[in-house]
Amino acid sequence: MTTNTATLQPIDLGVSGMTCASCVGRVERALRKVPGVQEASVNLATESARVMAVPDDELQARLRRAVRDAGYEPREASSLEAGEGSDSAWTGFGPVAAGLLLCAPLVAPMLLAPFGVHWMLPAWWQFALAAPVQFWLGAHFYRAGWHAVRAGTGNMDLLVAMGTSAAFGLSLWLWWRAPEGHAPHLYFEASAVVIALVMLGKWLEARAKRQATSAIRALQALRPEVAHLLNPRNGKLSDVPVSELLGGDRLVVLPGERVPADSQVAEGSSSVDESMLTGEPLPVPKSTGDMVTGGSVNGEGRLLVEVRAVGAESVLARIIRLVEDAQAAKAPIQRLVDKVAAVFVPVVLGIAVVTLLGWWLAGADAESAWVHAVAVLVIACPCALGLATPVSVMAGTGVAARAGILIKDAAALETAHRVDTVAFDKTGTLTVGHPRLTALLSAQGEHIHANELGGHGDARRWLEVAAALQSGSSHPLARAVLDAANAAGIAAAQAHDLRAVAGRGMEGWVSGGTASANGERWALASLRWCEELSVPIGDALLGPLGTQGATVSALLRLEAADRPALVALLAFADEPKPGAAEAVARLRARGLRVVMISGDNRRAAEAMAMRLGIDAQEVRAEVLPGDKAAEVRALRAQGRVVAMVGDGANDAPALAAADVGMAMANGTDVAMEAAGITLMRGDLSLVADAFEVSARTVAKIRQNLFWAFAYNVAGIPLAAFGLLSPVVAGAAMAMSSVSVMSNALLLRRWRPSGTKEGSGSRRPSGDQASVG
Repeated sequence: MTTNTATLQPIDLGVSGMTCASCVGRVERALRKVPGVQEASVNLATESARVMAVPDDELQARLRRAVRDAGYEPREASSLEAGEGSDSAWTGFGPVAAGLLLCAPLVAPMLLAPFGVHWMLPAWWQFALAAPVQFWLGAHFYRAGWHAVRAGTGNMDLLVAMGTSAAFGLSLWLWWRAPEGHAPHLYFEASAVVIALVMLGKWLEARAKRQATSAIRALQALRPEVAHLLNPRNGKLSDVPVSELLGGDRLVVLPGERVPADSQVAEGSSSVDESMLTGEPLPVPKSTGDMVTGGSVNGEGRLLVEVRAVGAESVLARIIRLVEDAQAAKAPIQRLVDKVAAVFVPVVLGIAVVTLLGWWLAGADAESAWVHAVAVLVIACPCALGLATPVSVMAGTGVAARAGILIKDAAALETAHRVDTVAFDKTGTLTVGHPRLTALLSAQGEHIHANELGGHGDARRWLEVAAALQSGSSHPLARAVLDAANAAGIAAAQAHDLRAVAGRGMEGWVSGGTASANGERWALASLRWCEELSVPIGDALLGPLGTQGATVSALLRLEAADRPALVALLAFADEPKPGAAEAVARLRARGLRVVMISGDNRRAAEAMAMRLGIDAQEVRAEVLPGDKAAEVRALRAQGRVVAMVGDGANDAPALAAADVGMAMANGTDVAMEAAGITLMRGDLSLVADAFEVSARTVAKIRQNLFWAFAYNVAGIPLAAFGLLSPVVAGAAMAMSSVSVMSNALLLRRWRPSGTKEGSGSRRPSGDQASVG
């Protein structure tokens, strides 16, 4: 029986104590065994789990119990970032320092030998220094390794515990068997140094993780703690915690302060710095009626604002949630790594046994055979393998968020670099999205300019009817009609029985006519609808408008016999979005195919495409809202990897149908939910930036996986053939994890092409730079 995914609830859970990719697999298996759980995904880098399960009052408790029974510590998911945000750079270094200090005298003879100093600590001293490292500082390796054994699997902790215990036990054996007065060669330093180096490596990993998650912590830091609440009864101000704000509260925001919550300006004017959210460094003017986003910085003016959204519904909270989800998500390539990790530790244990037996059968003494087997166990720890992908995803999504690119899931991040075709919605995406009525053209060809509409009798009636038909619509063309009517001082007529015909127009009864008591039946129709209604519109009328790139609607009188009659044409003009042509040119310079999908008539769509530098054959015109997804699927059927860029609710199916959906943040919530990537400002150059950050992130993933495998593929044979000592193997294993983390963190140096040195106004401000 299948479970409806709509009924599943996502649950986030923190998991501490994981050390390698094998741990990830064991926690996932434990969580999937919990009744009601349909899917579980665990991320080593963020130490978090995302579970999709049927809602249940006891589910949280069962999930936590499953994690604990698997040998790990369940935690609140939010506690990870919150805790890390307050930690200093040296948090957790105490045990590491203790281990290094205890190991220093043990390693000193090795370091002094090349200089002719031959000195060795007495066996008692070696034992006294190594035992605390082995059984006190290294106790967690034994605990985690024992849990792995009980679960019938293996992990890094088991390998470390077995390897160092073998070296420690061998030392005890040789010490006990040594003749009186003879100082045997012991391996206490190998066991202690391996544990100390592994602890150092894990501490460096934790420190790097804090850097990789700095994007989330910087976003969280944008939330002010206190708001100045205006008492509606006495007009006095009082400071209240932001967590206590309610919708409708009125707040005072002083110059230089952060806006406490998403609000609407009720009084005052100022400029607001929104760079931490959009990446746009230039302050945005705000006045009465404008919306301001919580976390943005007020400029020079005092603002009185009214709260519109608080808590989880605020823009900042949604951004943080998107970044958290992306950083905790598992990239598709990680599934292959998980499959390898599931068999890796058992294979390594087998290789260690073969190494031990092979050296013993070849005539080596037991001491040498044990040392080589220990080296195999230590060098093979798969922690770098488990970190290679998630830490790159964390760094990539973090640096993208700083640039104003919110990546919703790791799959979109991994796929974006393979895109070879970019499909754009036209209105609101490539264009400003605020068309204006420029002219009316009568059925007889009389051209009436927009500023002459108020003084033309017939035109006044036509605009009065058009405004009545559009009075209940939020479509950009409807707003243009209503704005033109207001500008001409024309009030919309009374209308009833209005009906929207998807992708075609509006029809309804408008008062003021003589045909019946109900008035007259009118329609404001697209050219497609005119063709379907068999309303002829000759080239003599459309020709001049088409060459100007105007969007055309037809005002039709639907007569009693249902024979529509053309009364007038309405011409609308929209402007290309600033920077749109440059963004298209940049995409084409990358070798990408650029397609424009529009519901507009072909002449208008092709005229706009020409202004933007898009080839006419790449224009898909007169596409109904429901058919945009079909156009995207048709491109994919050609073998193309397609990215769809849109902003409206009618773009949501196309965004979901594309390999990668990109929504403009100034669009609708529906579009942003359907898209894998959200562009936080209207700058279309972010599209190419998203592809670039994807390519760099995937390159880091591949580099990290190569080095993680290379360490093990090269290290295991070297250790098995006796070319690596356990100490060198421990250092190499620890450095493998550190090198993977460090390589991924190089992504934090990436900047969008428009914000590099010398690029002028688009360089990030201090607030923007702090997010990453």
